[in-house]
Amino acid sequence: MQSLSDGLEMPIHAVPYRHQREAFEFVMELFGLLPSKRRSSGAALLMEMGTGKTLTTIGITGALSNAGHIRRVLVVAPLSILGVWEEEFQKFADFPYCLVVLSGNGSRKRDTLRHMAGASLQVAVVNYESAWRMEKDLGAWRPDLIVADEGHKIKTHNISASRAMHRLGAKAGYRLLLTGTVITNKAVDVFSQYKFVNPAIFGQSFYAFRGRYFDMVGYGNHTPLLKKSMEAELMERMHSIAFRATKAECLDLPEMTDILRQVELEPAALQIYRGLVKESYAELSGGEVTATNILTRLLRLSQLTGGFIGNDETSAVEQVSCAKLSALEDILDGIMAEGKKLVIIARFVPEIKAR
Repeated sequence: MQSLSDGLEMPIHAVPYRHQREAFEFVMELFGLLPSKRRSSGAALLMEMGTGKTLTTIGITGALSNAGHIRRVLVVAPLSILGVWEEEFQKFADFPYCLVVLSGNGSRKRDTLRHMAGASLQVAVVNYESAWRMEKDLGAWRPDLIVADEGHKIKTHNISASRAMHRLGAKAGYRLLLTGTVITNKAVDVFSQYKFVNPAIFGQSFYAFRGRYFDMVGYGNHTPLLKKSMEAELMERMHSIAFRATKAECLDLPEMTDILRQVELEPAALQIYRGLVKESYAELSGGEVTATNILTRLLRLSQLTGGFIGNDETSAVEQVSCAKLSALEDILDGIMAEGKKLVIIARFVPEIKAR
């Protein structure tokens, strides 16, 4: 557990980097746990991938819990990184908690949520699509803190996921927005994300926001262009409740960070996978076992986890899963939002052609 100079502890099983301590202190000031004239019930951690947004958020969550300010936390994240939150809490949280990743069909998720209870902090992790489909149930659960991970997922103000997050956020005492940058392709993307984190910054009306900060240009006047005269005000308001950290600025970061993401096959694909395993055992136990036989079988299983399986008779390749490609899509979305370059290494040709 890391103690700051004024006595407020960052309850994590790690020694935080300087920028992580600064981000923690920034949010604690906004939330009123450290002395400051700045106050906000929402904060944005604009920290690039690999700078430790999750660890910092865990520290903030623990401090709020230890101070008695929160009892229930809702983390909304892309499907492919739900398991990362469970792993990071297990690794770093130095405070009592109970965490559940809401999975399965809608009924199972709702049942899991209804049975979450206990004296320790309750943490529910769910993906964005499920969040808007379960909005009524999540609202009834009454989370005290809502975390929007990869917050650029709600950059479009009028889609179902964004609207649900706006409504859920309005009922929560605290809100955190985590993203490498709130501005992806257009500066107008700021509005929806900040309507979730703190609507007092840019207001409740998208059209009033757009009219104040943007000129409509292009064919049919459909393209918003940020007014030069309003650029400074937009940035000042945006950063009033945001902590920014880039890899280039965080000189004390390690040279390389390995992030493993667990991807679950869909039920139908998992059934095929298990069938291949049984078939492999039967074949190998009933005949001559050679290195070639074993490698061939392992190769087919590996190919299936990538989403494809070959037909030995027709030489055709069938796509049986989108799980791994969906996870890649989430990664691509985050990298593109930050304007970074990415190298993708695929093992099989069908995976490359699928993109």
